[in-house]
Amino acid sequence: MPASDPSSLTRLVVWGGLALGLVLGSVGQATRFCVRGAIADWVQLRHPGRLVSWLLAIAVGAVAVQALAGMGAFDASRTIGWGERFPWLSYLLGGLLFGYGMILAGGCPQRCLVKAGSGNLKALLTLVLVAIASLMTLRGAFAVPRAEWLDASAVTLAGSQDLGAVLGRALALPPQGLRWGVTLAVTAGVLALAWRVRAQLRPAHWIGGIAVGLLVAAAFYLTGHLGYLAENPDTLEPAWLGTQSKRPEGLSFAAPLAHALDLLTLWTDRATVATFGVTLALGVLLGAFATAKLRGDFRIESFRKPGELGAHAAGAVLMGFGGVTALGCSLGNGVTGLALLSSGSLLAVAGICAGAWLALRRAGAASWVA
Repeated sequence: MPASDPSSLTRLVVWGGLALGLVLGSVGQATRFCVRGAIADWVQLRHPGRLVSWLLAIAVGAVAVQALAGMGAFDASRTIGWGERFPWLSYLLGGLLFGYGMILAGGCPQRCLVKAGSGNLKALLTLVLVAIASLMTLRGAFAVPRAEWLDASAVTLAGSQDLGAVLGRALALPPQGLRWGVTLAVTAGVLALAWRVRAQLRPAHWIGGIAVGLLVAAAFYLTGHLGYLAENPDTLEPAWLGTQSKRPEGLSFAAPLAHALDLLTLWTDRATVATFGVTLALGVLLGAFATAKLRGDFRIESFRKPGELGAHAAGAVLMGFGGVTALGCSLGNGVTGLALLSSGSLLAVAGICAGAWLALRRAGAASWVA
């Protein structure tokens, strides 16, 4: 079939999502890459390993994404992270609730997928509840407070919300140069920190961070370039095929888990189909399972006391609502969004860090290992 055939491109994006997920799941299982773990390790123990790994993912992702955008490999202005609409309250409060929830639940959705693939039944239940809460936030009972109370506080900017464009408007300078300036400054800062604490870093920290950063760029290349059709023969308009949002998508898991639940419960509805985010999540689960089996790390683990079940359930609901409200989870905002230099993601990540810090201080969650 021709490369411009919509069905072929859609299959390429959907199966490509599965392939990227397999790699992400394998990397996550082998290196224990985890945003929740990075924050908890630093707040509780002052261990910098996973924090540096997270920051490396952001830096590597930012360099690769800006390079792709600069070469015209994908249109970053069509991503959610560069949108002109700026729902500041949703970013901040959604991030705060998500951060608090991921501490209670012992992991963010990405980490829960990895843990579930490794035999953790607590993480599996958390994922089911995150999917339900996310779906309720998208168009169920939780959609009303999200749309009418939080999203109503949005403002419309004069252009893109990425840091280069925002600074460019403020300083009357070209945004592309500012984007690279911010990206290189962040990368230099991360490398300086990594060098300073190099004695406390293991190879897994470097591998995990670099691999996740490259996967962010690979996701945008797949959904924003390979899956892009300049003129869809059905609509005669540009199309990004195989994604739920009909835009270029990176790594994110809150809303995709809701779409996965939709797919499983509406399987015979021909309008409900697998998309990039759904197969990405499935790939993470399968990749973690295969790697855990190969490494001898697969172990069935369940709840030991009722309080633990309640904490995971509450955390899952907070993550589902917070992740959809903030337009991204700890990976969707905390890596993908920051790699795009999104101002909204920066605000959401500030909320995530604040929520996680509050939960760690209040609940003393040191016994819940991510």
